Parts: sequence; structure tokens; C-alpha cells
Amino acid sequence: MRTIQGYTHGINLGGWLSQNDDTSKKHYNNFITEKDIKYIASLGLDHVRIPIDYMLLEEEDGTEKQEGYYYLNKCIEWCKKYNIHIIIDLHKTYGYSFDPLDKTDKKIFFYNKKIQERFYTLWKRIAVRYKGLSYMVAFELLNEIVEPEVAEEWNKIALNAIHEIHKIAPDTWIIFGGTMYNSVLSVPSLAVPDDKKVAFTFHSYEPIIFTHQGAYWVDNMNPDFRISYPESLSKYRNCSKNLKYQLVSSIFRKDLTSLGTDFFEKLFLPAIKYAEENNVPIYCGEYGVIDLADDISKVKWVKDICTIFNKYQIGRAYWNYKEKDYGIVNIENEEIKKQLAENF
Repeated sequence: MRTIQGYTHGINLGGWLSQNDDTSKKHYNNFITEKDIKYIASLGLDHVRIPIDYMLLEEEDGTEKQEGYYYLNKCIEWCKKYNIHIIIDLHKTYGYSFDPLDKTDKKIFFYNKKIQERFYTLWKRIAVRYKGLSYMVAFELLNEIVEPEVAEEWNKIALNAIHEIHKIAPDTWIIFGGTMYNSVLSVPSLAVPDDKKVAFTFHSYEPIIFTHQGAYWVDNMNPDFRISYPESLSKYRNCSKNLKYQLVSSIFRKDLTSLGTDFFEKLFLPAIKYAEENNVPIYCGEYGVIDLADDISKVKWVKDICTIFNKYQIGRAYWNYKEKDYGIVNIENEEIKKQLAENF
């Protein structure tokens, strides 16, 4: 399995430059600082994935916001100092948002050429700025495509974006994932690029009923629902029946017989084989457990999923470093925090 050197054990900086209700300079200046990057390095991690929304980098009419790059540039300075690599993840682009709380059309981006041109232009601007940092900065095209029926259109857009970016920054790694919220099940549907500096990505929060227990943003999720890990597969399936099938389809696969490392291996194998057959690295950009879950279950889940990541040399970034309902630094029990970090 090919890997992306420098992107093995990472963590997400969600809530800083993306998915934040507070867009003040105070928030941007204080949510993540050099102290945080130093701490991340002390955990033995080698990279951060930085979700960023287009609104920070461009106006609604497409005009570039020069000042929006200030925070990215500062983070790059800190990461250089502590030998941390970076993935710039475009979490939201003009015309598209994965966010279930954002009720905008989830398909229009994939059929509107004008909106797609905005997307290409933004990435070309980013490429111009950071083309000289290919040794430490990678690009992730777009976070979590929701609807499976746009898979073909997304492949065309992704391949075109890769081509345009690599004309400017030929040595920079580019990462892209599939539909159903970047489900690992969608990886075999991804187009294979004729490019050695491209990697496939997926997100893994399976089983959703455990990692998102009580999540207010998940349709039909009881906010008081709690479940431990592991439990019987039948119990997980029964508790998942009312949730959107796109989110929970993995738990209903017929070849799954129990939870644990075997669950993750069977779940990941089709994607792993597809990546190996096409000589493309595979990377997990998000995995994590909501703070509402009990701490012991969190550790057990992380150990299981990371056992399979390690077995197949899959780089990954935990969601999340701070807040956003998943933050590791918000865990009060220092021993649990340590055990989690040791497995990342």
C-alpha cells in the first residue's frame, strides 16, 4: 500500500476556520495558537487537517479576501517550527455545503458550471500561494459529498480540479473522497487519476449510532440516547433503524457478524483493495467519538479502528482537537486523554 509520508497520525482543527458561529478576529486569533500546535506535536502526531470555509478566503461575489489567508499562514509558521504537516481541507465551497443543518441544495454545485468555475478559481489561488510548500502542505478538494447520485459528476469535477491545481503546484499531494458523507463504501466509485500525487480519502464514524449518540444534528436521533461500545451487532442494528440509511448502511452489511477489529477490517477491505489495485494511497480524514459517549467506550473504539489503520498503513486524522462535540482537549480525565492519543 502506497502512503503519504508525513500524514500518518493526525488530528483535525475543526471549529477554527470552519463551522464556527463566531467569525470575529478574537475567535480566529485565540481558538488555535502556537501553544496548541506545540501540544499536538508533544502527543507524537505528525499532521493537522485544517477545515476552512470559502467565506474566509473570498467574498460572496468571488473577490479574494487577502486577510483571510493570515490565519493559515500563521499556522504554517507554527507547524514548520514543530515539524507538523498540514492538510488544507476546503470544508465548504461557494454553492455547496455538506452540513445537515444547512438546508441548501446538496446537488446544484455538481450541475452548475459557473459555480464549479468559482471552485476551480479558489483552488488555483490556494495553489499559487502554497505551491512552494509541497513538502509539508497537502490539499483536500472538498469535504463530504452527500448525495450518491452525483458521484459521476463529482469525479469529473475532481479530476479537472486536480489537473488545474497540478499545473500550478505539481508536487503537492491532492486528496479527494466520495459520496455518502465520504463513506468508505464510496471509495471504489472514485475515478482513478493518471497522477501519482493524488490520494483517496474517507471518513469513518461507524457505527454512527455509537459515535453520534445523542447528536442534535442527526435526524431522528434521541438526544438522550446512549450506548456503549462494543455491544451486540443486533442491538446496534435495532437502534439504527430510524436513522437515515446513508448514514448507517455499513452496520447492515450482510458479511458483518460482530463489532470489533473484524468489523472495521471487513468494512474497509473493498476500499483498501481498490486503492491497492490502482496504486493510490488511501487516507482517513476523520474518525472520532462524540463527547456524550462514555470514556472507556471511546478508548475501546479508537483502539479497534486504529488497529486496522495500522495493519493496512492507513494515515488518519482524529476528529476533533477542540470542541465541536468531539474535542480531545475537552476531556477532563487526563488518563483517558493519554490513552486516546497513544492510539491515534
